[in-house]
Amino acid sequence: MSERLKKQKPDFDVRKEFLQTLWYESRRAGLEPALVLALVQVESNFRKHAVSSAGARGYMQVMPFWMRVLGNGDTGRLFHLQTNLRFGCVILRHYLDLERGDLFMALGRYNGSRGQAPYPSAVLATKSRWLP
Repeated sequence: MSERLKKQKPDFDVRKEFLQTLWYESRRAGLEPALVLALVQVESNFRKHAVSSAGARGYMQVMPFWMRVLGNGDTGRLFHLQTNLRFGCVILRHYLDLERGDLFMALGRYNGSRGQAPYPSAVLATKSRWLP
């Protein structure tokens, strides 16, 4: 994975920490690392400080309200690598459980576009790039 991510994260140590953290957090939540890599690519293109027009933050574009639901309310922590990946993975796992394992629908919930194809299709298409 490291070579494939070199363009977005040229520094080896930064890339290594990112991949190790992503692997740990995705496995902790019972998700495939390739799926989480695809989601990160689609959401933020691996930009740590990405902010959407809706206010979603970080690699996995976590909405600030989740910090009140799952965290201590400090929305600045959403730019912290492990916090962002942990919250994003926990949220996706929550949606997968709500949708009884239906990844297409869970991805739609994650993006706020439940039942619409463009976002889930983009993540699933991107996932193939990250498969071992």
